[in-house]
Amino acid sequence: MQRGGLVYILTNKSNKVLYVGVTSDIAYRIWQHKNHIYPNSFAAKYNCEKLVYYCFYPTIEEAIFEEKRIKSGSRLAKITLIKRYQSALERFV
Repeated sequence: MQRGGLVYILTNKSNKVLYVGVTSDIAYRIWQHKNHIYPNSFAAKYNCEKLVYYCFYPTIEEAIFEEKRIKSGSRLAKITLIKRYQSALERFV
């Protein structure tokens, strides 16, 4: 059985920094970020702990491809993606 993957975006309290990552276990990965398991990482250095976007993909390879696509985009493209995601969530609440 093949595991899927998730692409996620974190930010800090002031929403100034965006971090794009990929994982197959989002709960554990967020725990790692919040507990600064990798203290020299980009996310730890800039206190990126607030989850603002995530999207599931059937395979980890698809998730990695999408992570690279998002990372290569502009900050504005990332913000637009986050806003569309949050807007979609609000329709279900």
